[in-house]
Amino acid sequence: MMQTPTHFTGLLSPQDKGRALFVACAFAALALYPLMAGKFGIDLVSKIMIYALFALSLELLVGATGLVCFGHAALFGIGAYAAVKLSPEYEPAALVWLLPASVGMAALYALFMGALSLRTKGVYFIMVTLAFAQMAYYVVHDTPLGGGTDGIYLNAKPSVSLGGQSLLDLDNPHTFYYLTLAFLVAVFVFLAVLLRSRFGRALAGIKANEQRMRATGFATYPYKLAAFVVSGGLAGLAGCLFAVKDGYVNPELLSWHLSGAVLIMIILGGIGHLRGALIGAFAFVLLQELFKSEAIWGGFAKHWHLGLGLTIIACVAALPHGLVGLPALWRARLLGRSGTPGAPARGPAP
Repeated sequence: MMQTPTHFTGLLSPQDKGRALFVACAFAALALYPLMAGKFGIDLVSKIMIYALFALSLELLVGATGLVCFGHAALFGIGAYAAVKLSPEYEPAALVWLLPASVGMAALYALFMGALSLRTKGVYFIMVTLAFAQMAYYVVHDTPLGGGTDGIYLNAKPSVSLGGQSLLDLDNPHTFYYLTLAFLVAVFVFLAVLLRSRFGRALAGIKANEQRMRATGFATYPYKLAAFVVSGGLAGLAGCLFAVKDGYVNPELLSWHLSGAVLIMIILGGIGHLRGALIGAFAFVLLQELFKSEAIWGGFAKHWHLGLGLTIIACVAALPHGLVGLPALWRARLLGRSGTPGAPARGPAP
């Protein structure tokens, strides 16, 4: 009798349980981290979690749908600029409306961007998304709207209050850290549920063979556009949190460099895995901090791009499935050595 796959029965396989346990332990470690970390460490991990949110938004496009977008930073930057531009100059805005407004503006631009770019495929899609990103970049770079190259400051961080009583002080690093962690957990769970839904299965089918999906009666364009808009909204959420954390935005938040960096994050972590986006964001930023450290590298630290680039190339060459494939690679090599003599070790499972 044919066995029903676990994702149709709703049951978790042992492998899925192991992955869920890993993610739960990772989030538990992040929750406990501020109890033993200093101000710098809390600020650094808060930034990494925002980049992890950004990476998760791109994972929905690249890993789940097979759409390699090279203009994702535009959506991140629009969320950040919206948070600053919509805030009163000298009074704190209410986060309960500022956050949805920033997400909405990023999602709206994603709708415009996706409606046109999704009519192309392959390298043409990549170039069109890059063109849309550069268009947004030059709007904030060359016009007074975005403050030009100097950027814009957020003079008062948003507040969360009820009946005139402040509930959350976002100037407190611990408070902002846990707020960011809460959003990271919520977005991860949301995407995990979404990708197991009928919508997520449709995206997986589009990634595997879009022509066959069309032949079975699926109108793939609305699915891809919906994924693009959801991804853009999540990128806007990350951008809004980034603006609140630093209290400052500049055009570099919309540059193609950032689009390339977040793409490297999900490649480094492992495309096709939500936890890969988390691992990749942490690995990328920590590698940056490592190679920027003058205490370790001395004068070579000013050439940190070289060390970072060589390390990423080595990781991609040695781990074609990303860092998430490392445990499977170790198991395969151990089984190959302990099994039949001379049996070659198998690579990690996809």
